[in-house]
Formats: sequence, C-alpha cells, structure tokens
Amino acid sequence: MCHSTDSRPPAVADPGSVAGEGLIELTSQDGTTFTAFHAQPGEPNGRGVVILPDIRGVHAYYQELARRFAEAGFAAVVVDYYGRTAGLGPRGDDFEWQPHFQQLVPDRVAEDARAAADFLTARNPGIAVFSVGFCLGGGHSWRLAGADLGLAGSIGFYGLPGLAEDRLKDISAPLLLLLAGNDVATTQEDFAAFRGKLDDADKTYEYKIYEGAPHSFFDGGAEEWKDVSADAWQRVLDFTARHAEAAA
Repeated sequence: MCHSTDSRPPAVADPGSVAGEGLIELTSQDGTTFTAFHAQPGEPNGRGVVILPDIRGVHAYYQELARRFAEAGFAAVVVDYYGRTAGLGPRGDDFEWQPHFQQLVPDRVAEDARAAADFLTARNPGIAVFSVGFCLGGGHSWRLAGADLGLAGSIGFYGLPGLAEDRLKDISAPLLLLLAGNDVATTQEDFAAFRGKLDDADKTYEYKIYEGAPHSFFDGGAEEWKDVSADAWQRVLDFTARHAEAAA
C-alpha cells in the first residue's frame, strides 16, 4: 500500500480552523451510493479539493488529510472507491482491499469524483475545485483532468501515469506532478515518458522530482522527509492559488 497503517499527513504551515467534518454518503451517476469524508474550513480560501486516496479508500490517513486541507482553507471531500463492490465504508486497517481493487473501473472513479465535486460546488458556490491524489489516486487525479468535470487543476503525488494515458488527448486542466525520486511503484523512465507525452500533446503541467525521496514520502512521521513534505505542501498551495485565480 502507499502509506503505512500508522502514518498521518504532515501539517500545513500556519493552520486555521475546521468548521465541520464527518462521513457523508454521495450518489454517483449510476445510482451507486458510496462513502466520503468531508471537511469544511473555518476560513475558506475559495478553493476545494476532491481527494483520491491510495488503494485503502477512505482510511484514517485521508480523513486526516481532509482536515489538513480544511485547515489550509479548502473545502475537502475524500472519495471511497469501493461502494459498488464492498458497500459503504469507511475502511479500517483490516479492510481486504485486494479483491475490490481488482474490480475498480476508472470511468466509475470519475463518476464518483464528479459527485464529490458537485457536492463541493453546491455547498460552496463559486468555488474552484481541484483533484489531488496519491499513488493509485494520483494517476486517477491526473486522469480526471480529461474527464470534463470542470476542474481548475489536477494534482498527483507519486501517481501511476498509466491510469491517465487513455485520457491524454482530453486533458484540459493543468497538472501538477509531485514525484518521488526513489519511487518503487513507477520508474523514473516511466515518469519521463509520461511527461514526454504531455509535451507532445501540448498539455500544461508542472512537475517536481524529489531526489532520493521514497514513494509515500508525504508522511508527517517521516522526519527525514519533513522539508520535502513542506515543499510539496507549498507547491500545492501555490498551484491551486494561481489556477483558481485563472479560473475565476
């Protein structure tokens, strides 16, 4: 899996308050009801994020990440992938994700993300919505930039490029690629090939390779990657601020 069971996301600098949080149920276009986790900021910044987790779905790590985003001013929703095959969540450390992961269909993930984005915009009119994902979710986040969700941008931490390549020509939102230099899930050659395809297709993207950093470096308990995580947070904040303004 992407993060260890006891890992938690790093704190954002100068955190604000969380006005509300909790598990919710959303309904996708095909009628599937699935679990999500929502966190509302105390001091909104006009931005929202649909969070695409790793293979665990709505795990405690991603609930805490939604709170972190709310502390930074974002309205946040984490989506669970497995409503169609495992029912409602959330997912604990004992969740047997493997059989459900094998049945995951990318277009259904996009439909669930659309339900989450619609929830954010209905609750926060005028908000600029971004997707952000990790590992499996990173690839799905980049893919959503071509799914006609009206996203202002799509961010992926150590994502899986193969998940986005069938939507490459449809990508219309800018991408941010935050990559681990010592990733064990994806080779640097694969990341470079993905960037080459984005270049060939004339897509807008930014990237940062954190040399020596491992897959799943975004961990508040990993002291050796504290500066890397802080830099990644700042890049997310800067990217979303710029593209929210452009989308306004």
